This record gives sequence, structure tokens and C-alpha cells, in this order.
Amino acid sequence: MRILVAEDERDLLEITVKRLKAEGYGVDGCANGEDAAYYLEHTAYDLAILDIMMPGKDGLTILRELRRQGSSLPVLLLTALDAIGDRVEGLDAGADDYLTKPFAFDELLARVRMLLRRHSGQKTDQLTVGDLSMTLSTRTVSRGGREISLSAKEFAVLECLMRNRGAVLTRSQLESHVWDYDFEGGSNIIDVYVRYLRKKIDEPFEKKLIHTVRGVGYTLREEP
Repeated sequence: MRILVAEDERDLLEITVKRLKAEGYGVDGCANGEDAAYYLEHTAYDLAILDIMMPGKDGLTILRELRRQGSSLPVLLLTALDAIGDRVEGLDAGADDYLTKPFAFDELLARVRMLLRRHSGQKTDQLTVGDLSMTLSTRTVSRGGREISLSAKEFAVLECLMRNRGAVLTRSQLESHVWDYDFEGGSNIIDVYVRYLRKKIDEPFEKKLIHTVRGVGYTLREEP
């Protein structure tokens, strides 16, 4: 499980990242909203912890951008503001939970575990990006109403990209999803499967969905 913590109070940021790592989570930390937005665009996370009051971009702005993009990433908001109106605004913007500072770390950890359990327990049978649809129960894929036949590995790579729509996934992230972590394949194995996918879901259509981020990996998203 990978978590992003965006908090402009340096001491609180360092302690939060340290405690979460001690619990076994992979954690990235940053101290301003612009860095948080960059991390969220380029990395696949299971949870984001966002301070509302941050320089660059505030947590509510980042949250609203995520929801406009169709992201269902669980978001826990942190704030020193304890007014009911501020809580309502955060929840209305799409936050999954809300924690007022100062807080006990045991409470933060309990909320993190709850959000991760809730999110992993959601049964989403249909994934959709633009006119590309995937039905998990029947393991079928179609684009523009046209059914597309995929191998098991092609399906797994595409599922990972669709679940993380808009995020840039590294080759190693895709490999770990499709194969065991001790897989010793060649360094270009993901490139090969992405090439197969492009021939099937991109080449026959005008609008391309799979995009290469040079030096990083791949992302699946609609572009104007």
C-alpha cells in the first residue's frame, strides 16, 4: 500500500511519514500543494492525506481536481480548522474522512486502516475510460461498442492502467501487478505488452488512450 502525505508543517510531516513507514506502508511526503499535485499525477497511490491549508495549492483544490478527473482515490483531509462549515466543505468536495489537528497518531492510523479497508473492499465490476470499457466479472473489453480480444497478460496490464487512470505507472509497478515480485523477465517486457495493447485498443481508433511518459512509464487517459 502506498500513501501520499502532503503537510506544510515540517515536523508533523516528518513524524507522520515516519509513523506510517513503521506500520509497513510505502510513503511519499511533501510540504506544498504543487508538489502534492505532481506526485498524484505521476504515482499510483492507495490513499492521500492532504492538509487543507498549504502553499501553492490548498488541499481542497487538489481534492476537487482529483474528483473532476474521475479519481476515486481515498482522501483524508487534515486541518487546524474545526468549524462545522469547513468540515462540510471538505466532505462535499469529495473527502472520505476529516481529521482536525492536533490529533493522536493512533487515531490517524485507525482512520488510514479504515479507509484502505473500505476502498479495497469496493467491488467495481466496470472500469471505463472514455469509450473504452472493461467488465471484470466476464473479463471482456470493448471500445466504441466493438469487443476486443485480449490475452490474460494484456488484460492484466490494461486493468492496472484503467484502475489508475490519469496516473503515470512505472514499468516496475506494472510488472509487480501482472507478475510475481520475483519475476525475472527482460527489462522491456512491459513495453512489449503495451505495444500489443496499442495495436488493439488505440491503432483502430482516432483518439489514443495509452501515452508514454518518457523515462518514467505509461499512463491511460483521454486527451483533448
